[in-house]
Amino acid sequence: MSEEIRFTNNYEDLSTDNGFQFEFKCDKCGAGYRSAFKPYVAGGVSQVLNTAGNIFGGILSHAASISEDVRSATWQKAHDQAFVEATKELSSKFIQCPRCNAWVCREKCWNVKKGLCKECSPDLGVEMAAAQSSRSVEEVWAHAAMAEEDKKLGAENWRAGVVGSCPECETPLATNAKFCPNCGQKLVDDSKCKKCGAKLQPGAKFCAECGEKV
Repeated sequence: MSEEIRFTNNYEDLSTDNGFQFEFKCDKCGAGYRSAFKPYVAGGVSQVLNTAGNIFGGILSHAASISEDVRSATWQKAHDQAFVEATKELSSKFIQCPRCNAWVCREKCWNVKKGLCKECSPDLGVEMAAAQSSRSVEEVWAHAAMAEEDKKLGAENWRAGVVGSCPECETPLATNAKFCPNCGQKLVDDSKCKKCGAKLQPGAKFCAECGEKV
């Protein structure tokens, strides 16, 4: 019984009539390795016979036709053997991930500690560095895109309250203004109790802290 040939789809056959060579690539990063070129001696003989047949015709042409049939069988057998040898030569460079079944290179795409490819189990240090860089870029863009008046909207401004329209003339407010640009109404009430200094609620008649009359 002939030996079974195990194969995957992560390789490219570079073989010609003159020899055999295969290129194996990582399913993730695309990097790979090329097997050593293995000459096919019978290929040169077949080419000579074919050339002779084209020039002289007749018997030599018939001989070339027979040679082509023989070459096809012998070439395929030699090709299969060369492929087996190539897989043995480069198999140590790749490993199959048990989670996604992809064939990946051990050098760059294999997480040795986790026994998975780095797409299924990324290196935490690399991911943390990437996440920090991504976050920094987001903050830079967010800050650069903000207008000067928007940059003033810190947490203390939000806690103080932001109104969308003037309570006096009902004009819509485009920014967090202190006074209405239409009627001049004061929008930020920062009144404080004259006795204890506590901040007074809008419309309050007495201080909520000490009871002093406003």
